[in-house]
Amino acid sequence: MDTLIKILVVEDEMIIGAKISMQLTNLGYEVTGILPRGEEAIIHAEENKPDIAIVDIHLKGKLDGVETALQMQKRAVIPIIYLTANSDEATFNRAKVSKPYAFISKPYKQLDLQRAIELTISRMAENETGPQIEDSTENTNDERPLILSDRIFVRHREKMIKIIVAEILYIEADRNYCRIFTKNKEYLLSITLKTIEEKLSGRIFLRTHRSYLINLAHVDEVADGHVIIDQKAIPLSGGLKEQLLQRIQTL
Repeated sequence: MDTLIKILVVEDEMIIGAKISMQLTNLGYEVTGILPRGEEAIIHAEENKPDIAIVDIHLKGKLDGVETALQMQKRAVIPIIYLTANSDEATFNRAKVSKPYAFISKPYKQLDLQRAIELTISRMAENETGPQIEDSTENTNDERPLILSDRIFVRHREKMIKIIVAEILYIEADRNYCRIFTKNKEYLLSITLKTIEEKLSGRIFLRTHRSYLINLAHVDEVADGHVIIDQKAIPLSGGLKEQLLQRIQTL
């Protein structure tokens, strides 16, 4: 089962909130909730840990959308997409303090929503890793994965999904692509094994062979010439056994 990107909708006009939720579901995202008040949204975000929050700037109640976003960000790193109809200069300047990833102007189209989310995911990866030197051998179209320290965002069957890094068992090279294996899924990514190795945390991943990168936390057995992960025998190049065992002990 795919791990869907989780999105919180904070909108006090419930008809609009329901419409956004339906569109997000149609686009392949998981809506964690539709909340009309900032106070409720802050608690919900802390408990449900959405990947992104879509927040109406002009919320009714004690907290407007900007203050709600700022309070959520004090508790966790949550990228904000603002919904706005008409914002005065003062409100817009306040909104910039929360460093939103995108603005969506009402009325909007579903395509606007999709583009704002994909822009947000792209900026999340860029902000975490900084500007990257691209591997010229790789595909540079929209199929490229976006890699964070704990998640990888990838387009799969016409939607954006996330792969939790800790759930990756191993990664296998396939020419200029690589295959990511989790317990229940396999993903083909348009990125070389060399590049993904550089971007993932070296603490839990080890290159055991020119064609394999493994998650040390999922190693079931270590032999002289291979390791076993989820009943899969993965080659272990000469001289790496001792290093692998030492690394496992430090996890």
